[in-house]
Amino acid sequence: MRAIAVNGSPRKNWNTARLLEHALAGAGEYGAETELVHLYDLAFKGCLSCFSCKEIGGKSYGRCAVKDDLTPILTKASDADVLILGTPVYFSCETGEMRSFMERLLFPFSTYTPDYASMFQGKLQVGLVYTMNTAEKDLTSRGYDRIFATSQEILRHVLGNCDILVCTDTCQFSDYSKYLSTRFDAEAKKKRRDEVFPQDAKRVFDLGAKLAAAASGS
Repeated sequence: MRAIAVNGSPRKNWNTARLLEHALAGAGEYGAETELVHLYDLAFKGCLSCFSCKEIGGKSYGRCAVKDDLTPILTKASDADVLILGTPVYFSCETGEMRSFMERLLFPFSTYTPDYASMFQGKLQVGLVYTMNTAEKDLTSRGYDRIFATSQEILRHVLGNCDILVCTDTCQFSDYSKYLSTRFDAEAKKKRRDEVFPQDAKRVFDLGAKLAAAASGS
């Protein structure tokens, strides 16, 4: 069994990446071989709208025709048993790299047929993990719940399923005094990272374990 996590953050040792490590550890409890991919290490673009993946009888029908650093990752992701996507929230959405990854992964399986039926034939357990500065109490008033639900539904529609986990009010800097960030209470952020982030890590660990258990039929 293979579990792959895709880090849509440019940071390799902060909130999103660390949570993905915990998710993979959870999957590893069920014997999964694990891999963590950092999108910002790769040179790639989003969908080029070439429609090669839609050309009936074409050599790239049902898969992305673009050849770049993302190409082997797309194969690994679609062939895996567990796929966990992690991204911070930038301007109310996934990072640009994560959106580009999702375009390239999902569009080739999507069809211009009634109900936009999916051609994906794999058996993939999917998780989507968000990290963000916004407090949980503000998610609905700022529309984040609708934004996240849309991405979740797209992943469900194309790949078959998707569990979502949102980690709110995260600590963005190790030293808030170095940055113009007067909107935030630095001490409260540190306290939350010390007390709540370990709980988030446990929730993500459990998510990874749940997905791997489902993939293994346990």
